Amino acid sequence: MFTKILIANRGEIACRVIKTARRMGIATVAVYSDADANARHVRLADEAVRIGPAAARESYLRADKILEVARATGAQAVHPGYGFLSENDAFADACAEAGIVFIGPPASAIRAMGSKSAAKALMDKAGVPLTPGYHGDRQEPAFLAEQAANIGYPVLIKASAGGGGKGMRRVDRAEDFESALASCQREAINAFGDQHVLVEKYVLRPRHIEIQVFGDTQGDCVYLFERDCSVQRRHQKVLEEAPAPGMTPERRAAMGQAAVEAAKAVGYVGAGTVEFIANQDGSFYFMEMNTRLQVEHPVTEMITGLDLVEWQLRVASGEPLPLRQEQLTLDGHALEARIYAEDPDRGFLPSTGRLVHLVPPAENDHVRVDTGVEQGDEISPHYDPMIAKLIVWDRDRPRALARMRAALAQYRVVGVSNNVEFLQRLVTAPAFANADLDTALIERENAVLFPAPQPVPQAVWALAALAELQREAQGVRDDSPWSVLDGWRLNSTTQRTLTLRFGDEVQPIGVAYVSGGHALTIGGQSLTVRGQFGPSGTVHAQLGERRVSAAVVTSGEKRQVFFEGRSWPVTVVGALSAGGGGDDHAGGLKAPMPGKVIALIATAGSVVEKGAPLLVLEAMKMEHTISAPAKGLVKAFHFAAGDQVTDGVDLVDFEAEVQP
Repeated sequence: MFTKILIANRGEIACRVIKTARRMGIATVAVYSDADANARHVRLADEAVRIGPAAARESYLRADKILEVARATGAQAVHPGYGFLSENDAFADACAEAGIVFIGPPASAIRAMGSKSAAKALMDKAGVPLTPGYHGDRQEPAFLAEQAANIGYPVLIKASAGGGGKGMRRVDRAEDFESALASCQREAINAFGDQHVLVEKYVLRPRHIEIQVFGDTQGDCVYLFERDCSVQRRHQKVLEEAPAPGMTPERRAAMGQAAVEAAKAVGYVGAGTVEFIANQDGSFYFMEMNTRLQVEHPVTEMITGLDLVEWQLRVASGEPLPLRQEQLTLDGHALEARIYAEDPDRGFLPSTGRLVHLVPPAENDHVRVDTGVEQGDEISPHYDPMIAKLIVWDRDRPRALARMRAALAQYRVVGVSNNVEFLQRLVTAPAFANADLDTALIERENAVLFPAPQPVPQAVWALAALAELQREAQGVRDDSPWSVLDGWRLNSTTQRTLTLRFGDEVQPIGVAYVSGGHALTIGGQSLTVRGQFGPSGTVHAQLGERRVSAAVVTSGEKRQVFFEGRSWPVTVVGALSAGGGGDDHAGGLKAPMPGKVIALIATAGSVVEKGAPLLVLEAMKMEHTISAPAKGLVKAFHFAAGDQVTDGVDLVDFEAEVQP
């Protein structure tokens, strides 16, 4: 067994590998970019070495620098995690040439499965069912459009070297094919350095089911059951679970055996995942093989009781698989929710910034949190905006769902937009709760997942007001009774108005000070409130006759109220901004995040219809199209293709057409 390994990754997966290595008595070496100098994985590792600037291509994708660090620190093996160099055959070869073990499959297996088109040809020879489509080498747009027409719309364009939903577009009409192809190719070349694509029939109401496989250097291979990853947005997984709902033992065995045969066909070693598109009738087609550990591997660990990173380390050191197929058992049900810094209400745009407040649910036998960040850390624009993976387990799916709902209700994040409340709505949506699954679940459950805004409950206004009043009272800097902000006045009862805002809803609150608390007037109704605040903003409050537990976290002018499983960012309105509400772009379309302008679609001086694409912004390895908010005139662009932009800057001068 190794005594020291280098982890060629960052964030959550680097921390995950360190945890197992430490338990096994293996020393760890972390590498980091300038953006990650104070990151959690750097703090956890036994030693850490800088490898370059923030950009991944100058740091985490620099195989030469990583191997230089491995040699200098005496690391015997490199764990690539997922993403970055994990599926890079040249890196696997370079490790072998340097006499350093690559904790993953041989380079030949990565090459065989690294190209989706080549992998499908290999699977076709092996007799594994394939989705109808074109998987060849010809890439002329006109030829690919002809193939799409022959296949029949809708079709799916996919980057051959892709993964993670990047370089992938569904196309429903022939007239949209050319622009979708160009966008796919741009995204593919930026993310993978290869713009080769394939075109497949888009299976209606497909499920995404994957099989975890493991091979060793002795030629043995097993499957560790399946995961259902159907719940996705923009072809990126949001929720995963194991086992797949509705899976029969016969179908599991058939899919498991097909996955093992696929792995054996390329001499596979280590952890891998064979992904299938499954029809509602149970038939399935090979989609691709990921030659690495998957983000969602914890759900497999929870239902098998195994540590897959430990298996990786043992197999890479030459040991045989710890268990044979007949020794593997499945126990209970597990779910994983990916907690992201993103805004579901703005098309899941990634969010960046400091984690001012971060309190996950308590971990126990039923709840697990895998994360690469802690309170105070930054979510950088340079990398994936994942905050954590929340994993729950119980005896069956209904009980596991109850665990997930409870755990999400306890999650508190302040400082960045996040998807916690969206995930709460998702796991309670009838379609998901009843396992009516397919990859379009989020789109078809749009009304449930994106409900119309509701008025702020009286209790939320009261809790925000109570927090602000207590903050004022505790802000005293001297012992003079005249500076105390508790409302005391000689021979009088003091009253004042505190103005709060949630979005465009402004709420004036009358405040009168009473013994031991405050009398509030909210929307014409009176309410006596008192409460005691504890660590991390927790509060046990008396609101009239009702006792509640909540949390209120201060961040600038915002008072983030966590109450009954929801989060309400309430702003304290000062005298100068009491009437304020929404944003006014004054004719400008602003950048929703830091990024790079990669294409100007419209022409300055042209009149466009509402929804017309104006420019394409690349951020966090994904393309985001900025569209016209109404019919109007594109007066000018402030940036050219290739320019870097910061969050909130004006991108386009746009003049909406005045309606008669």
